[in-house]
Amino acid sequence: MDSPEESRDLCKKAGYTYPFLSDPDTDAIRKYDLLHRGAGVDGHDIARPAEFLVDASGVVRWVNLTDDFRVRARPDQILEQAKLLK
Repeated sequence: MDSPEESRDLCKKAGYTYPFLSDPDTDAIRKYDLLHRGAGVDGHDIARPAEFLVDASGVVRWVNLTDDFRVRARPDQILEQAKLLK
């Protein structure tokens, strides 16, 4: 839920060269059904943690969603799923 300026500054500081999505109005979060109502600081809505594998034609082939921001797919889990898509 960072502002575009916060996202830009984070990218610059960390040396990221790919674009970050800033979605302060939760438009993309809602479109992808990732809204986690009241889970943020002071009860603010935030995005659910999620990982997606998308094929070359833009089709989502694998999704991992959790309700806890501390729980994410491990790299080996993602690689295993990617191999299954071939």
